[in-house]
Amino acid sequence: MLTTLKTTYTDTRASDLAWALGREPLPALAVLDLALADAKVQLRLLGASHQVLLEQEQGTCSETVACIPGSSTPLPLGVAKRLGDWEYEFAARVETLSAGSFAGRAQELLALVSDHPNGLAGVFPGSPHAFTAMLAQRHEGQVHWRTWHAYPQEGQLVATRTRVGAKMPAPL
Repeated sequence: MLTTLKTTYTDTRASDLAWALGREPLPALAVLDLALADAKVQLRLLGASHQVLLEQEQGTCSETVACIPGSSTPLPLGVAKRLGDWEYEFAARVETLSAGSFAGRAQELLALVSDHPNGLAGVFPGSPHAFTAMLAQRHEGQVHWRTWHAYPQEGQLVATRTRVGAKMPAPL
């Protein structure tokens, strides 16, 4: 699902993003509710990036990556935590691209996410390449999601990936 967000573009630099677990639902500009087997997933586009809410019989998880006023937790490169019976893994990377490469990558990502039944993308007013996109799936009993936050004025794309679920057995 692709939508144009009715707000001003508030987080204008990749370095403004912060990460948080366990926050209450924040006001959303667009929401996509998904049922992935026994997992309820809500993808939420915020005026300041994204929030994912996961609910299963084993518990809940709330991940927020956004400009969070007063937050002292910058966007980490990686996090691995135990959440009750679940393992939570998060990774982020920032890519800096040339103007031409950025525009091409933005179009590619928006097409991928907007055509996917488990995808939500929002374009901010003022630039067709200023967007936040999210895609969720269930694989081998775990819930995975990926997000992309585009900053065309800096030529930066922030990509995150998250995995939540029961501990996977080590391969033999």
